[in-house]
This record gives sequence, structure tokens and C-alpha cells, in this order.
Amino acid sequence: MKKSDHSLVLVAQALGLGIAAALQGPALAAEGEQTLAPISVREAKTTAEKFLAPTTSEGATRQQIADTVNAMNTEDAFKYLPNILVRKRFTGDTDAPITSRTTGVNASARSLIYADGVLLSTLINNNNGNGSPRWFMVSPEEIERIDVLYGPFSAAFPGNSYGVVAEITTRMPAKFEATAKATESWQEFKQYGTQDSYRSEQLAATLGNRLGDFSFWLSLNHLDSHSQPVTYGTLTQSATAPGPVPVVNGAFADRNRTGGAIQVIGAGNLTHTLQDNAKIKLAYDFSPQLQGAYTFGIWQNQADLRAQTYLTDAAGNPYYGAAAGNVNIGGFRYAASAIAGQFAAGKRDMEHHMHSLTLKTKGNSAFDWDVVLSRYDYARHQERSSTGVPYSAALNGGAGRILDMEGTGWTTVDIKGTWRPDGPPGAHTLSGGAHYDLYKLTSPTYNTADWIAGGNGSLFTDARGKTATQALWLQDVWRFAPRFKATLGARYEHWRAFDGFNFTSATAIVQPGRDKTALSPKASLSWEATTDSQVTASLGRAVRFPTVGELYQTIQVGATFQSANPNLKPEDVVSAELSFEKALDQGKLRISLFAEQVKDALIAQTANFPGIATPTSFMQNVDKTRQRGIELVYQAQDVLIRGLELSGSLTYVDARILKNDGYVPAASTPGATSVGKHTPNVPDWRATLLASYRPDDRWTYTLAGRYSGRFFATVDNTDINGHTYQGFERFFVADARVRYQVAKQWSAALGVDNLNNRKYFLFHPFPQRTVFVELKFDY
Repeated sequence: MKKSDHSLVLVAQALGLGIAAALQGPALAAEGEQTLAPISVREAKTTAEKFLAPTTSEGATRQQIADTVNAMNTEDAFKYLPNILVRKRFTGDTDAPITSRTTGVNASARSLIYADGVLLSTLINNNNGNGSPRWFMVSPEEIERIDVLYGPFSAAFPGNSYGVVAEITTRMPAKFEATAKATESWQEFKQYGTQDSYRSEQLAATLGNRLGDFSFWLSLNHLDSHSQPVTYGTLTQSATAPGPVPVVNGAFADRNRTGGAIQVIGAGNLTHTLQDNAKIKLAYDFSPQLQGAYTFGIWQNQADLRAQTYLTDAAGNPYYGAAAGNVNIGGFRYAASAIAGQFAAGKRDMEHHMHSLTLKTKGNSAFDWDVVLSRYDYARHQERSSTGVPYSAALNGGAGRILDMEGTGWTTVDIKGTWRPDGPPGAHTLSGGAHYDLYKLTSPTYNTADWIAGGNGSLFTDARGKTATQALWLQDVWRFAPRFKATLGARYEHWRAFDGFNFTSATAIVQPGRDKTALSPKASLSWEATTDSQVTASLGRAVRFPTVGELYQTIQVGATFQSANPNLKPEDVVSAELSFEKALDQGKLRISLFAEQVKDALIAQTANFPGIATPTSFMQNVDKTRQRGIELVYQAQDVLIRGLELSGSLTYVDARILKNDGYVPAASTPGATSVGKHTPNVPDWRATLLASYRPDDRWTYTLAGRYSGRFFATVDNTDINGHTYQGFERFFVADARVRYQVAKQWSAALGVDNLNNRKYFLFHPFPQRTVFVELKFDY
């Protein structure tokens, strides 16, 4: 790493040491005190309250997260909310999509993530690296509260909301405050031929104050993380006799996700990542009713990706394959080049910037409004990978490729107004607004003579394009009777895709432009059945337009690169929910019935692709899918004994493909069908349970569990083996955390995730038992 790349780390460390030194006296003086810092009674509005959304919602406060969650990354805060799974493979994972009760890990564009109204969702793509939310632009120490809205029942949000809308509300200080926190984690990982310890450490500091009408907040965060294997190298079991070729040992016999015999020969993408992010938030009250704010965030990532072979030659040396020749593994012949193709090294060099500007009234007059402008920019983004063989030689340099996404990014503008013609609370509350977004994809891949430090050589592939959406929406919350409330709304959207370009195999393709419009009506009726219970029925349409990546991103089929499908149709969704919620003495109980029908669902499946001899998998429109289920949510405080809080959820979903004329079975499964099969990546059962006990003001003990049922990754459900690389399996993991308020300004925590050491796959191998240690100073 260059010397300049350490700048954020040094600033964070200096600030942390400075805070500790400056405040050492007051902290030590308070060492023996039993009285803790006063707790502010100011509470941020939930997202449902801010947007007058009729949707089912769940959330958690800053204090609840601190007490119960082993959080090193912001996405960890959502861990125990009903029907939420963030596919975080390791600490610092930049490919961490969110799921909902009807959408899976391959569909991040079906949900929206915001921080203070600023979009963090990467609607550049619908899966993995170019589609995962930019969680790292918010540090865990910034969070005031989190909220999740289920379903597309608010006109304020686009069609991508048909999974969930997750809002992170961050802190702004009312007086001087500062924090410094150090967190360490480590896991003992053992699977196949990998047995090692992987550690991560995080240093975080915040500083904020309010000076009259001006307030500011500075957040700094440094992460140094080592991952377990993220991939495995595998070979299809050979049936060819070896002949007189060298013998190599160390492979592990297993089955792939369709049940076929394989040899596991090594681990890949063992990632060491160094991440630094800094954010400054500035706010000014122009009047008691009007506030303006500006936020700037910067994130840097330097990562090294390495591989591990399980194979050894006759002399006991690690074996990574070769450009030519054959070897004997377990009495069968394998091409040395096929082995070499399973091992590669990589480097990541990234710097992303985020700007936002907001101007808003404070929400307590007859007419309120707000304007939010945001810009997210890939200021520097290079992903380097080796292509030379063997891997052991490639570690010193040589041929490779460079993916350069500099210039990728998005711009959003949102204008919203709320009018209460009869004053608050009146019979009508009208809200409406306008939206604009522009997404730009730039992703050329170059050949290079030196994958470690070389410059761009000849162009290997290229994918570029843009999408833009303009929208108008209107919604009325109408209290037409003392116990009845109707919420009626609609959203009109005009979407277009343009400037699409692909380059593959020396062929340049200028893709056609696209243009679509959609009107999405919404309706909800709430009945206050009793003073402590409410019944709500909601119905809404959502149109989820294809992302620029789904339209134009180059796809790889074996060794062949092809242009994507620029003619994909938007997903057309109709969702419904009937929920019953009852307030308990110190808690709540909710039961929800939900159903969703998706026309032209965007799902990767096998079909005939031009230029490819056999059916292959790529993104297509599946004619019709249907998801329906029931969800039970419970939360209560002081259960049986004072200080014991319980919360949990249980959900069953029946997700099916109803029509799919475009499906063609893969060559390996010629008799397979997809109609009537489970919709990919949606588990049948999900459950969470969290018990938190506070015997006094110092100690908090938490025990939690997370369960997911079996699900499939393919439309024909031929991936019958979940417990293997690229498989998806049911899992139950238990987590624990103990937090202790050492003194007025000091707290410490010890926690364990995956306490039962469940070894499971969600395509990738997931972390095994991981221990967390945390020390925090608050002023």
C-alpha cells in the first residue's frame, strides 16, 4: 500500500488517542461512580412515520443494536429483524446483498437501502459486487435507528421496493460528543484441506457538536480483515484411466450441487482487505422550521485475494497445475491446465465518493417539504486478476486482466411535500413528490502484461450504458371514520435505457435504446378494531425496471464472453398483505398474510443463447412466479422477570414458478422442468429468536438464533445438494453477546456468532464460530 493510502488510518488513530488523552481525567474520576450518563429522550421518527407509509414495518434503536448485536459492519445491525438476511460472507465483504420474505440473495435490486434519505442501493446490477448496497458508507457508530418496510405499498418509493425498504437514520449531535471504539474478531475455520485462524480488527472514532444553529458530525473508521475461503476449486470427476502420468495427492472427493461427483482441489479468494472510510456531516438551521445539510463520504479499499492448493506432488510440494500435461488424482487422469484454471490471485484498489445535499422543514406545520440530492461516484475502482500459470509463478506478476470501473455511479434527486389541509391531525394528509435518477455503468476489462502493477493493454471486453427514471407520485392518508384510515396513492414512472455498448471477441455492438412508462396504484385500509389492535389490508402494484448491468453487463459462458440481453422486460409485480397487530402491555404481536405475483420476473436460467451450441444460464424474463405466506412476529419486555426482553419471528413462504416458456433444460439435466418448482433463492421457512436480559444498568446478556430453510438456486430445482460449494442449504446458528458498562464513559462487550459452529453454504462457505471483543469510550 502506498504511503498516502494510510492517511485515513493515521487520522483515525490520532483522533482516538487524542480523545482518550484529553478525557482521561474525567473518565478515571468516574471510574467508581454507579450513575450512568443520562439517556436522551429524543427519538428519531421511524421511516413509516416519516413517509406516512401504510406498510408493515420493523426496526431497532441504537441502544438495542449496541446491547444485542456483534456489529463490525453496518449491515450487521439488520441481523435479527424478521425475514432479513444480508449475505455477508466475511467482515468487510463488499458483496453483501439483502433479502426479504419473497426475494433472495440474487436479487438486491428488488430492495432499497437508504441512509437519511440518500440511496445506498447499487442499482447498477441485481446481484453481487456491482449490485450490493454500499453499506460501508455508513459506520456502525453513526446509526441512530434502523427501519425496514415490507412490500411496495407506499407511492413514495419506486418498484424496487417490492422486497423491502431499509432506512438507516444517522445521528446528529445536540451537544458536544465523541466516541472511540476498538473491535477485534477471530474465527477458527476448518473445511476440506483448510484449517486456519482468520482475524479482523476495527478502529472507529466519531466527533460532533452543536454550536447554535450549526451542527457537525465527523466519523472515521478503519478495518483490517482476513476472510476464510470464499470459493473452492473443483474438478468434475474423471472416468479416464490415468496412464503413465505424475501422481498428485490431497484432493477431497465430494458431490456438486446437482449431485455429480467432484474433486475439491483447493480454496480461493482468501481475502485480506484494508478499508478506511470517513464522513463529515454539516447542518445549519436557517430558521426554527428550515434546515439544510451537506454530507460527504469517502471510502477506500485495498484488498489482496489469494488461493490455497490442497494438492501436493510426489516430493510433497504444493501443486497448482500447469499449462500442459496430465496428472493422476485418485487413479484417474486430469488435465494439468484444468487444475491451473482453478487458481488465481487478485488485487482490489478502490476509492468511492458520496455527496448529498438536503433542505427540509422540520415536520410540524400544515405544509412540510424536503429536497434531497445525492451523487455516488466510483472515483477509482480497479480489480486486477492473474491469468498466468502456474499460480505460484503468477504471484510474482505476469499476464493478467484489469477491470476498471472508474466513472461508474449514480445521481438521484427527490422532492417531497406533505400538506395537512385540516391541520395535524386532520381528515386528510396529502403527500407527493418528484424523483429523478441516472445510473451509469463503465466496465472495460483490459489485458495487461503485469497484473500486479502493469498498465492497461489491449481491450479484452467492455460494457457500458445508462438508465434514467423520472417519476411523479401522490398519496392521501384519509381518516374517513374514527377507527378507519385509507391510504390511496399512485406512482407514475418514465424509464429509459441508452448509450448501451458491448465489446466481446473483437466485436463491438451498439445496443438499442429502450423506453418504458408505468403507473403503479397503491391502496391500504386500516381498521382500529380495539384500542390496542389494528387490522390492515394493503394492495399495490410495483414495476421494477431492469438495471443497467442486467441490460448491458458482459456475461461469461465458460471461456466465451457474450453481450447481455438489452431487451429484458421490467418485472411487473402485484403484492397484497393482510396484517393483524395487537399491542401488548409491554410489546406487540403481529400476524401477516402476504401474497405476491410477478410477471416477467428477472431470473438467471438456462436457455438457448445465440452463438452457444448448448443451453446455458443467463438473465431472462420468467413469465410468472407466485409467492405467498404467513409471518408471525412477537416482541415483549419484562417477560416473567424484570429486564428480560424477547423478540422473534416465524415465516413460511410457498414460492412457485407458474409459467416459464423460455426455459430450456441444461444438457446435464435433459428431462428437467421448471413450472411448479420453487422460485429460486426463497427459503420455505425462516425464523429469528432473540432474548436479552438486563439485570441492572450495567450488564446486558443476549442469546439469539437465526434459522433458514432449504431453498434452490435454479428454476428447475436440480441443485439437490445444498452442503457443497455453490449449494444453498438450511441452517441454524446461535449467537451470544455480553455487554458491560464499565464506568460512566467506558463499555466493553464479548460476543460469539455461530456459537454452535454450523458449517454451511449459501453458494459460498460461510464463517464458522467467530469471537468478538469490543471496547468503547463515550463522551
